[in-house]
Amino acid sequence: MPSHGVFPMTDEVLLRELLAALERGESCVLATVAAARGSVPRAPGAKALFFPDGRTLGTLGGGRFEALAAADALATLQGRGPLLHSYPLHEESPDSFGAICGGEVTVLFEPQMSRESLVVLGAGHCGQALCRLARGCGWHVTAIDDRGELLQACDAQVRHCGSAPEFLAARAWRPGEALVLASRNFGLDREALAAALSRPGAAYIGMIGSRRKVERVFAELRSRGFPEAALAAVHAPVGLDVGADSPAEIAVSVVAEVMQVLRRRPGGSLAQPDPRIPGP
Repeated sequence: MPSHGVFPMTDEVLLRELLAALERGESCVLATVAAARGSVPRAPGAKALFFPDGRTLGTLGGGRFEALAAADALATLQGRGPLLHSYPLHEESPDSFGAICGGEVTVLFEPQMSRESLVVLGAGHCGQALCRLARGCGWHVTAIDDRGELLQACDAQVRHCGSAPEFLAARAWRPGEALVLASRNFGLDREALAAALSRPGAAYIGMIGSRRKVERVFAELRSRGFPEAALAAVHAPVGLDVGADSPAEIAVSVVAEVMQVLRRRPGGSLAQPDPRIPGP
């Protein structure tokens, strides 16, 4: 994790930190002084990165001005897109928030959204195919299995060799993260699902398996007190119904469903008329 850096950084260092954050699956906002008039703390081109957890790398000038800029920056992560905002730094302006520099700064905020993030339990044929396809889509992938030799075959940025239930029970989910359970046996999927449901936050949870397996897993978790609403939110059997059979085809079906859910799309054929577009 990067350390706090409320001091000027070179563009090269700051952009390297930006790329590293996105590689970790973290969202942030790149803020750039786009224009300046009069006496201001930083010249045009000065940059800073603002993170949702309050971290700042680089600086736009510090003080109350930077605190307001940080709040405006994080607002762009809520789907508002890029923002260009001006801050008066002279006492005469009612919006000067007490600054007396005498100038005005215009800042461009560019939200840098993390890529989709997929956690895959199971390094078997289906798990490996899932990792490979998700990585090909540019996603951040975490693979979990207690079999180290199979885990090494997974194309994932993070490989966790160990207990999946323990890993999931301790995980702090970030917005937009998905989990697919594709382990080698019924009991492991059941315990992993129990751990995931006990630690809410994943944007998508899916489990590979037959309807009979799914019904049995759900029945056992229901008997342990898991609410019906939590079980109903699990995508199981996982994937879109496209007749998938091989591990590669199953991966296509699953990744397509994860994408559909995370991007809030209907998932129908593009050849069908879009009801949101009026006809002639």
